[in-house]
Amino acid sequence: MDQSLTIWLMPVIALLVGIGIGFLIARLMPGTAPNRVQRQLDELQQRFDSYQHEVTSHFSTTAGLVKKLTQNYQDVQRHLSEGADRLALDELTRQRLQAALHSNDNYPSPRDRLDGPAEAPKDYAPKGDTDSGLDEAYGLKNHR
Repeated sequence: MDQSLTIWLMPVIALLVGIGIGFLIARLMPGTAPNRVQRQLDELQQRFDSYQHEVTSHFSTTAGLVKKLTQNYQDVQRHLSEGADRLALDELTRQRLQAALHSNDNYPSPRDRLDGPAEAPKDYAPKGDTDSGLDEAYGLKNHR
């Protein structure tokens, strides 16, 4: 009986030792799949963080530039208005210059021009100029 136990116990021990050694080699080798996937994931996370920082920086800079542009536009308008007040020879000329400077403020925006009153589209062909309703024969050829 002792000999049959040894015959079965030796392969089982060898199998367990082989599994342990294989596991250790797989964990310690530098090119193993879990480490490579983790490195790729870390690299992608770093690239994403960098991209988010660039986007935030871009829009922050853009907002600052637009604010500066608006301020410069207001400064130019103010300068022109003051110049018109100072340099105009008479009241009529001063009023014309002021009106010309502020006439750009009264232009409708492109959206306002598009949103004007519009007639609803007709999904039928009218009978004529005075009749209303659907012309039953519209688009049909007479075969007489």
